[in-house]
Amino acid sequence: MAAADPPIAACQLLCRSAVAIGRRMDDSISATILRVLERAPQWIRHDLEAKDDAIRARAEETLAAMIANALQTGTSASPEA
Repeated sequence: MAAADPPIAACQLLCRSAVAIGRRMDDSISATILRVLERAPQWIRHDLEAKDDAIRARAEETLAAMIANALQTGTSASPEA
């Protein structure tokens, strides 16, 4: 299995620990977030490592929207899929 990109690996570690902001995450929420992270497009992975704040912020906001959508709809599939 190939190593994950550093920002994605960090997020996956957070989800696997099932602890966020001092409280235990529900297993289904953790699994949904992991699915979104695993399906994140390459441009998001690349831009999360950008030194330019605007580029990195765009990727963070996009990933946050993808996670919020998946949690709201109960699926990690993107709308265009």
